[in-house]
This record gives sequence, structure tokens and C-alpha cells, in this order.
Amino acid sequence: MIRFHNVTKMYPPKTMAVKNVTLEIGQGEFVSLVGTSGAGKTTLAKLLIAQERPTVGKIYAGDFEVTRLRRGELPFFRRQIGVVFQDFKLLNKKTVFENVAFALEVCGAPPKRIEQVVPAVLNIVGLGNKLTNFPYELSGGEQQRVVIARALVHQPKVIIADEPTGNLDSINAQDVIDVLLKINGFGTTVILVTHNREIVNGLKKRVVLMHQGEIMSDKAKG
Repeated sequence: MIRFHNVTKMYPPKTMAVKNVTLEIGQGEFVSLVGTSGAGKTTLAKLLIAQERPTVGKIYAGDFEVTRLRRGELPFFRRQIGVVFQDFKLLNKKTVFENVAFALEVCGAPPKRIEQVVPAVLNIVGLGNKLTNFPYELSGGEQQRVVIARALVHQPKVIIADEPTGNLDSINAQDVIDVLLKINGFGTTVILVTHNREIVNGLKKRVVLMHQGEIMSDKAKG
């Protein structure tokens, strides 16, 4: 489903963020992408959603050759990949419902579809009873689950979670991981970018280790 072929990303003047990476991720996999800060994990995620372009190499996601996408094709492509960030990026003056609905509104979704989809995805993440709450009324884990719900509204084939538990305590962090596992159980590919050893060890799923831009190991149950 996802393939990086000999991908290198250089930043001026001579910073090598990703070096000759070849990686395949199958449909429905749950993969933890791990490594210390600066290892190239987030850069790899940005390359996959075409937020950055590789200096060398090719990237494929489903039927798309990511490295050849035109600007006008990017919005449609990015709806196929939901992204969850460490910093929640929620709109504090909008309710939980409105925050999730906003992702559909900007794409011109009709009100009837919004009324159907938003409660459904909030139920998936366990927040069906928080539709009228504002972000400041939620715990950190609940806020992160709102972000996951927002990422689900376009029914993406892939979810990229970039350090989603970085600002959370262990209990809230596990709640977020449980939601990602639930989504993965529906057949969605999940790529978890993290340096949280405890979470990775608990998952016992595929682990790809990066160091200084290179893949150092790839274990089926790391």
C-alpha cells in the first residue's frame, strides 16, 4: 500500500534528514516508527503526505505516486491520509462537534452528511457524549481523541499519528493508543511516530527503527 523507494531528503546547506530509505507498509498494518529526536521520523511522515518533497527517490501510496502529484491533486490525496499531531490544533472557540465538522465544511460537504458523520466518528473515539463541550473542558487525552475523530471524517485508508501521546500522562496515552488500535481493527493502516518505549513494547507490533535518517532495523513484533 505504501512504498518508499531509495528516498533521500536533503535540507540546505548539507543536512541529511532521510538517507536512502526503502520501506514497504502493507494495507491494514500497524507500524511504529521509532528513533531519537532528529532521526528522520517526522520528515518521513511529511514526505508521505507530500508536505515535503524528496531530493531523490519515489514514494507510492495506493494508486498515487506521491512524488509526482500536482498541486491541484494534493487536497484529494490528503483526504486519503488522516494526520494526528502532538499539538492538538483544535479551535478553542468551537465545540467538539464544530471542530470535527470543520474538516468537512472546508471541503464543501453538505450539512446532512456532516450531521451523520460527525457523531459517528466521535462515537468511535469514545466521545459521543461530548459533542457540545469545548476543548478547554476536556482532558488532554480527550482532546487528542477529538483530533483523531477529525482525522477520520474522510474515511482515510491511512492514519499517521505523529507523537500523539507526547504531551499526555500514561493513562491518557494508553486511551489514545487503544483508539488507534480500534481504528486499525477496522482495516485502516496506522503509522505511529513515537519515541515512547513503553507504548511500543506494549503494542508488540511491527517496529521500524530510524537513526540519523536511515532505517537501522525492521522487526515484525518489536
